[in-house]
Amino acid sequence: MSNTLLITAGPFQFLAEFEADAPQTVQAFRKLLPYEQKLIHVRWSGEGMWIPLGTTDLGLSFENHTAHPSAGQILLYPGGFSETEILFCYGGVAFASKMGALAANHFLTITAGMSNLRALGEKVLWEGAQPVHFESADEDL
Repeated sequence: MSNTLLITAGPFQFLAEFEADAPQTVQAFRKLLPYEQKLIHVRWSGEGMWIPLGTTDLGLSFENHTAHPSAGQILLYPGGFSETEILFCYGGVAFASKMGALAANHFLTITAGMSNLRALGEKVLWEGAQPVHFESADEDL
C-alpha cells in the first residue's frame, strides 16, 4: 500500500506522505480511502481549513499530537472537548475551538504542491467550501 496520497482540493493538487509517528491514525484514515468531503475555513485556529466530522468515533486517542502545526501539516482531532475533525493547515495555526486550545494527531504532511497551499486557503476563506478528495498515489505531480 502506498505511503503517498494524492489530494485534490478545489482546483489544486497536492502529494502528501503519511507520518510514521501516527500509525493508528494513519491506519484509521487508510480505511476511509478514497475519501471525499468539503473543506471549510476554520473559525478559531488561524490559517487553516477543516473537515468537521461531528460525533464520528474512529476509536483513536492522541499520538504525534500538536497544538501548533505548520503549513502543509494535516491533523486529525479524535474528538473529546470538541467535535472530531480533520485540520488542513496553510499558514500560522494555533489549534483551538470555542472550548479553548486543542491538540490533534499530525498524520499527513504535504510534500508537493506547497506553492498552491496559500491560494487554496484564501480561496476557501473568500469563496467558501471547496471539494477535497484523498486517494492513494504512486506518482509525482
